[in-house]
Amino acid sequence: MSLHTEQHKVTFPNACQLMRWHFHPMGFEATMDAPRSMVARLFDRASGETLIAIAGIPCSTVMSAGEVGRIIQAVEDELESFIPPVAWQALA
Repeated sequence: MSLHTEQHKVTFPNACQLMRWHFHPMGFEATMDAPRSMVARLFDRASGETLIAIAGIPCSTVMSAGEVGRIIQAVEDELESFIPPVAWQALA
């Protein structure tokens, strides 16, 4: 018998913990800013400096593993769009 990950649900606080583990060693925090959306922030743990903050990410108070995965992917996609090319990093 196979288990489908969509059947396993996690609460918003537990989903946030999964995302903190995923993004470690960066810091991650999230808060619901509306009944069906959240604000996520990735930050440097040493300095507390925000690397990226994203508002309006669709979510709910109880999510499937697939929904958590889609949030992680959305944050990663947004983060990649802000990472400067290697050539620019050398000038920084």
